[in-house]
Amino acid sequence: MTPGRAPLSAVLITKNAASQLAACLESLVFCDEVLVVDSGSTDGTPVLARSQGARVLETEWRGFGPQKQFAVEQASHDWVLCVDADERVSETLRQSILAALAAPTANAYRFPRCNRFMGRYLRHGEGYPDWSLRLFHRAHGRWSTDAVHEKVVCQGPVAGLQGDLLHDSAETLDSYLAKQNRYTSLAAEEALARGKDANVAKLLLSPLFRFIKFYFLRLGFLDGVPGLVHIVIGCQNSFAKYAKILAFKADRQQK
Repeated sequence: MTPGRAPLSAVLITKNAASQLAACLESLVFCDEVLVVDSGSTDGTPVLARSQGARVLETEWRGFGPQKQFAVEQASHDWVLCVDADERVSETLRQSILAALAAPTANAYRFPRCNRFMGRYLRHGEGYPDWSLRLFHRAHGRWSTDAVHEKVVCQGPVAGLQGDLLHDSAETLDSYLAKQNRYTSLAAEEALARGKDANVAKLLLSPLFRFIKFYFLRLGFLDGVPGLVHIVIGCQNSFAKYAKILAFKADRQQK
């Protein structure tokens, strides 16, 4: 631990992440502890993590939010940095984190996440800055239990840091689309559980307004074809979520 700053635990949840984990762990060497919570990997992820000095816990899958919260609770230090296996801490972000922990002025910190999509780091649209709250004191923050798009809920002040969290997913467009299909199903089920509804106006207007916002107002067109594809998929997700809400609702009424 660097004298004069609060100790830090980096926390990851994994499953079959061996192909990307090494680069992630290399970017976390400045942390005082790296904790990997694995749920049934068959590709050697736990072995790889231990070989790079991480502490590894192997446990059952609880769902995204609960799994991340479980990992936070197992960390050795109160300040935690939560990252995914396909993310890397940039040098600028590393320096910002160390400076913040030397004299904390907030209970949590957020920073931009830069997403690589179709071979290009997106710098506009909904791909950037993609603000992510990932550094927090666990006495004041915790992961939500959302089925999809889980987030850190924090009490007290939140500050911003300079430097990007680089999201370098190696998934194909086909697998990305398949994941979005699963996510929209989860989002629709969660919306119904919370009493939310859908109608034709939301079905048609939500994707349209989303495209205008991210492609024109947020300058997504400057990211070329990857930016266009990324935004159109987001619009498709909006349409799919509301369509699934209506479909799930109809199915329940027939039972």
